[in-house]
Amino acid sequence: MAAEREESMAVVTICGEKREYAQGTTFETIAADFQEKYDSMIAVAVANGKIRELFKKVTKDCTLNFFTLRDDVGHKTYVRTATMLLLKAIHDVFGYEAAKESCVEFAVGNGTYVNGMGKIPATGESADRLKKRMHELAAAKTPFMKRTYPIEDAMELFKAKNMEDKECLFRYRMSSTVNIYEIDGYYDYFYGYMLPNAGYVKWFDLIPYEKGFMLLLPTKKNPTVVETFSERRKLFETMEASEEWGRIAGIATVGDLNNQICQGSMSELILVQEAEQERKIGEIAKEIVGRGNVKFVMIAGPSSSGKTSFSHRLSIQLRTLGKVPHPIALDDYFVDRELTPRDENGDYNFECLEAIDVKQFNEDMIKLLAGERVELPTFNFKIGKREYRGNYKQLAADDILVIEGIHGLNDRMSYALPEESKFKIYISALTTLNVDNHNRIPTTDGRLLRRMVRDARTRGSSAQRTIQMWPSVRRGEEENIFPFQEGADAMFNSAQIYELAVLKPFAVPLLFQIPKEAPEYYEAKRLLKFLDYFLSVPSESLPNNSICREFVGGSCFNV
Repeated sequence: MAAEREESMAVVTICGEKREYAQGTTFETIAADFQEKYDSMIAVAVANGKIRELFKKVTKDCTLNFFTLRDDVGHKTYVRTATMLLLKAIHDVFGYEAAKESCVEFAVGNGTYVNGMGKIPATGESADRLKKRMHELAAAKTPFMKRTYPIEDAMELFKAKNMEDKECLFRYRMSSTVNIYEIDGYYDYFYGYMLPNAGYVKWFDLIPYEKGFMLLLPTKKNPTVVETFSERRKLFETMEASEEWGRIAGIATVGDLNNQICQGSMSELILVQEAEQERKIGEIAKEIVGRGNVKFVMIAGPSSSGKTSFSHRLSIQLRTLGKVPHPIALDDYFVDRELTPRDENGDYNFECLEAIDVKQFNEDMIKLLAGERVELPTFNFKIGKREYRGNYKQLAADDILVIEGIHGLNDRMSYALPEESKFKIYISALTTLNVDNHNRIPTTDGRLLRRMVRDARTRGSSAQRTIQMWPSVRRGEEENIFPFQEGADAMFNSAQIYELAVLKPFAVPLLFQIPKEAPEYYEAKRLLKFLDYFLSVPSESLPNNSICREFVGGSCFNV
């Protein structure tokens, strides 16, 4: 009998403390015992190095820790759960067809845009009815159930529900099974983990917006605060235009893309999108020239947005219109290394405005604007010094300076220049391709994979190092780029609908090199699972001026 009792118990080690729990105890129960040791709500468990949802149960001795809403994994789990809760509410209030057709498109600030696709009135009354139903489900702590289906059965399930996007997605899955979530009779597929019940979704708001709603959720930094939605009209319109282009092209989801790959029509699709991007770059060039008095084109965007390739292609378009562009990198105006500010960890902060000699930049630009001959600096990154190597410039009537750098949209960077002499462009890889109608692809995932592939090729950096640095990169973007994006005269989306399929063969081997014991392993595993949705496209299909070539190699530009 004693042996039976011992076998029915499991020793769980948390924060160096050992406790016994009966086998079959949920991780949720154990999390409640340790919640006070964490500074935010626990979202998922990590048992013996494997992420487990809280409704899973202890079956053997294990070392356990937890991710909270302040962690990337925990925050994504909260967003995913809140999204499914909204879709369940749409199902209950407006019917099955409305939930099926609703498309979770993209994030704008703290809002996730859910397009009702004409099935739901985008009104305050609709939003209130949906919020009421979400709160009812939360108050009842309605559980999320996870069931594993053979892939063929899952396809039949969603075929019967006319969810063609999910049926098409599963058609290309290599695994033999798939996990389906259910809440009170509503079934859906979600890529990632889920919270145990609707009661965990405590902080949210829902407002009508355009053809649907903005689901407002907390950030990782403030996981219990839902901030007022900050309008970003230009960003929204740029992303919605890309979303609509994908629909017109017949590629709204990964399943659609895989269909095109299998049909052998990728070469044509690539050429069509490259032509579309070139057309938009040409329109921006015409707008610049049309203003008549623009001398400074200021280009800014987050990491791996393709700024360098874009600036080259824009310069070519400007030349066709009779202008003579000259590139200038704001990085050449870095202050000397010993004068560079440091962050809270004592590391050099190269991304703050104070890392740039703003005064010298403005003095040089004003002299150029006045027709003077100016020697421009070049920053020597090896020794951390600004150098002068005889790079003289003097602007003629048709000359334009194309200035690239993360602070290009910040008026403090160019405070001395007349507004009419500047044309500001925001560029980013705004991924609008969806996994399926209810699973969006974060734009940051595309940029992270771009940077990972490029850094491995050009700097010999490991994927582990790129992932490790990414939170710091993102903080710099939040502070120095995103606050100024709406002040741009033009926005350009550099994301290509096919690029994740091109990046996959380069990224997968890099991600597999990250060891299981590394903190970056969980992100690597998530990205590997994500890339598993895609069939591969060979990079040989890309034109040599493609923005994607800035990352996979073979560009005709010096990138």
